[in-house]
Amino acid sequence: MIQLYLECLTNAVTPYHVLIAFLGTLAGILFGALPGFTPSMGIAILIPFTYKMGATPALILLGSLYCGAFYGGSISAILVNTPGTPGAAATSVDGFPMTRQGRACEALNEAAIASFWGGIISLVALFFIAAPLARMALKFGVNENFLLAIFGLSIVGGLSQENMLQNLLGGMLGIMLACVGSDPMTGVTRYTFGIPELLTGIQLVPALIGLYSVPQIVSMATSREHAVVDRELIRKAHSQFHLRELWGYPIDYIRSAIIGIMIGIIPGPGGNTASWLAYSQGKMYSKTPEQFGKGCRQAIANTEAANNGVTGGSMIPMLALGIPGNAIAAVLLSGLMIKGLAPGYAMFSTNADVTYTFVFGLVIANLMMLLIGLIAAKYVAVVALVPQNILGACVAVLCVIGSYAVSNSMMNVYIMLVMGALGLLLKKIDFDSTPIVLGMILGAMAESNFGRSILINKTVGGMFADMLHRPICLVILVLIVATLSMPKVQATLQARKEKKQSAPPAKMQPPKT
Repeated sequence: MIQLYLECLTNAVTPYHVLIAFLGTLAGILFGALPGFTPSMGIAILIPFTYKMGATPALILLGSLYCGAFYGGSISAILVNTPGTPGAAATSVDGFPMTRQGRACEALNEAAIASFWGGIISLVALFFIAAPLARMALKFGVNENFLLAIFGLSIVGGLSQENMLQNLLGGMLGIMLACVGSDPMTGVTRYTFGIPELLTGIQLVPALIGLYSVPQIVSMATSREHAVVDRELIRKAHSQFHLRELWGYPIDYIRSAIIGIMIGIIPGPGGNTASWLAYSQGKMYSKTPEQFGKGCRQAIANTEAANNGVTGGSMIPMLALGIPGNAIAAVLLSGLMIKGLAPGYAMFSTNADVTYTFVFGLVIANLMMLLIGLIAAKYVAVVALVPQNILGACVAVLCVIGSYAVSNSMMNVYIMLVMGALGLLLKKIDFDSTPIVLGMILGAMAESNFGRSILINKTVGGMFADMLHRPICLVILVLIVATLSMPKVQATLQARKEKKQSAPPAKMQPPKT
């Protein structure tokens, strides 16, 4: 087996495969950085170009694009508060404030570093424990998936200690928006207002672009400032990169990458869920949770490590069982099957040379992603110096094109504009739109699994009784309770700490004679 690994490694580092990995990673970063141009779209576009390639270089090209796109989404999220991919929405919460503080290079560097570690750790899992983790994913039934969605929604309450009720209301609004379209169990149409294009529901990408980008575009158009940040701040931010930054938050990288892997192997949730989950956990265990949301580098370390941890995690069930972890892995699976490679045991026996060369090729792609990210950071950061009226116009054009390109439908452009109006209203009343996004992402997943569970267990009581007999369900229930109660616990501990610090020192008693 060691001989096989060495042969695959030697094959992966040939100049041709390294060049393929570089081109795929670069294309992925560009696709990820452009709002609306999703990784799945990029893979679908490149598949025809792989017809005359061998199986190994074709998979390395598509897999490299996959990894690069997940990192690329953070670039626009950090620089112009426009997430290039849904998973980068959590990164924009702290990334854009860092740009406004003149720390764009620092934020971009951290995004590249965290993405690298998330990708590498997930590939280690893919390399060594693909089969065991894939078998574990099969243990997630409808009850587990329903509770996993509720667990993701419980994060909404933990995003802020001060606005828990507001966040929960936002999550409920997101769930209502997720209900637009056809009922997943009965096919009954809901809230479509007779518009046929809404039968499939509200597309996440245009909704995300509208909520995050339109308010930012309007802000740029009405701002009296020439650029997003002052030129002097960007100039000072061009500090030399230090090697110690590569392991600035090792515990956060490992914890968040594991979250990304576990979310990735479960079909459905994807990088967006993993990022918010890691953000919540990072804030929970941070020594400075009050800095989250105000331009905290540690927050980016958590979100990007989890976001890229999903890449390797989603490939585990795809290669071992033929079950893609998300839509992007599904497109990648189609590329796999075009080459005549059937997922399953054969991928690790008959076609083991292709599989392990592919994995080593993805390791090279992650190294390329890190190098490109660190080298290009100080040049990319200059985007923040572009006059806001020009930058806003460019972002607006990309938003319209990206929304239309999701499914070649003008309805997506209209959805983007309506959600943009909603985003402007929410910004006006100082209402965070993040819980709405989470509600939209997880609402459909919770509803469909809830309906299936009711059909299986006949009643709601039977469903909950069944949950109490499932160990995984019990673990998720404990996590839900802990997540909802943690903000209150943290607030109590912080109040006690402040009270103790503000208390006058005890007077020294004179010694008794």
